[in-house]
Amino acid sequence: MSLRIFTKASQGRISRQLSPIFCLFSRSFSESPSRSERPSFGIAFDIDGVLLLGNTPVGASPGALRRLYDDSGKLKIPYIFLTNGGGFPESKRAIELNQLLGVNVSPLQVVQGHSPFKRLVNRFENELIVAVGKGEPASVMSEYGFRNVLSIDEYANCFQNIDPLAQYKRWTPMQVIDEDTKVKNKQMTPKTNVCLERVQAAFVVSDPVDWGRDIQVLCDILRTGGLPGRNTGKQPHLYFASDDLEYQAAFPSERLGMGAFRIALESIFNRIHPNALEYTSFGKPNPSVFKNAEIVLEQLALSLCQNPDSVNGNAHNFKTLYMIGDNPSVDIKGARQAGQPWFSILTRTGVFKGKENHIDFPANQVVDTVEEAVDYILRKECIS
Repeated sequence: MSLRIFTKASQGRISRQLSPIFCLFSRSFSESPSRSERPSFGIAFDIDGVLLLGNTPVGASPGALRRLYDDSGKLKIPYIFLTNGGGFPESKRAIELNQLLGVNVSPLQVVQGHSPFKRLVNRFENELIVAVGKGEPASVMSEYGFRNVLSIDEYANCFQNIDPLAQYKRWTPMQVIDEDTKVKNKQMTPKTNVCLERVQAAFVVSDPVDWGRDIQVLCDILRTGGLPGRNTGKQPHLYFASDDLEYQAAFPSERLGMGAFRIALESIFNRIHPNALEYTSFGKPNPSVFKNAEIVLEQLALSLCQNPDSVNGNAHNFKTLYMIGDNPSVDIKGARQAGQPWFSILTRTGVFKGKENHIDFPANQVVDTVEEAVDYILRKECIS
């Protein structure tokens, strides 16, 4: 039985027109130097298909982001990157976004699909866990505080012949990582024989690279109670950072995402095991992701105030939170389910390319590009 998290809540379309008179007397960041006031709105940007296609900026997206900073390069409007992607620590991803988009990005502004895994540290801090996916999945989990974590590359290498096709592969299964990460992971590596230690949980941190091997090894872990090659046992916990079926990358048409991998794993596991696969999926459109995003934006908003102690720091102080995304079933659906104060804006630069609004998950506003989205927000909020 699937343990996927979701909420059956929906939000009607928000339609609010600001009169010229209101805009005339409205106080904006650029018009008022006072930083003792809380910003009344915040923005969450999806990345793939909105700001980037692979490692290439979409259109004039860097210029759109620069409008959210003052002339000195300091952030004046709170915004975050809210993505189901991942594979690298938030600190490293922030540096990459800084380089690709040409703006100052702090790790706090990066909220990835696997960011909620931090909340599970107390449960699995010292237990053996396996991290799956591209990039540096084990480093991600180690940075969150998990002390006994192995990537699926490292774990598979502990078992001879666990991958019957390894001899036919022309790539090196062990991912290349920098020296600092090697030292850190060596310190975190369990001292006991991994083959004799029970895996307590598997975390799919980012899109898996070797689907065949990863499905094989995960099935071995999940149907044996965490001891591959042994008798069957209670299924260890399984967590997915997101459940996107498709996403927009550099290739013209959509690519299969983590949700597709989950479907493949689940289908195979359910055919070879008497009990259905149990798992938990995070990421958009889960309403809890948007609630967490609101908390992060609250923290950013407080950091923009000169005297944050004089500002009410409770949640729900934003009049509007804008979600800018390209995927109706993920970005727009999530914002609609989250309800007020979320306002959804759909771009035509990624998964969605329709002329009209999406039928099943209509956004509050549809635009061609992220530049148009930012321009719409700043005009709506009366900011020059």
